[in-house]
Amino acid sequence: MNKWMQIAYNEATQGMLANDGGPFGAVIVKDDKIISQAHNKVLKSNDPTAHAEVNAIRKASKLLETFDLEGCVLYTTCKPCPMCLGAIFWARIGTVYFGATEEDAAKGGFDDKRF
Repeated sequence: MNKWMQIAYNEATQGMLANDGGPFGAVIVKDDKIISQAHNKVLKSNDPTAHAEVNAIRKASKLLETFDLEGCVLYTTCKPCPMCLGAIFWARIGTVYFGATEEDAAKGGFDDKRF
């Protein structure tokens, strides 16, 4: 497993153990350095937009003080949903790697395949 994907996986595990949300984690990397990492916090925050990718984008944008994350790479444990994909496009992240498909998420009881 790629080292960045392992970190995303660890984020997802941390979130699950804390009962923060679903088994999803994300890492944003630029120039071979982690800019941000986050996990799903939908349950903890009662915010349906608190997906791992969106949380990681928010953290990276705050840290870099820009909405433009061009040159960054996103690693996420599952194929981004349409909402997250929109956020990725708006943030101008050009490369995304994911570990599981929407079919895999559906097997776990998540609605991803519906979208």
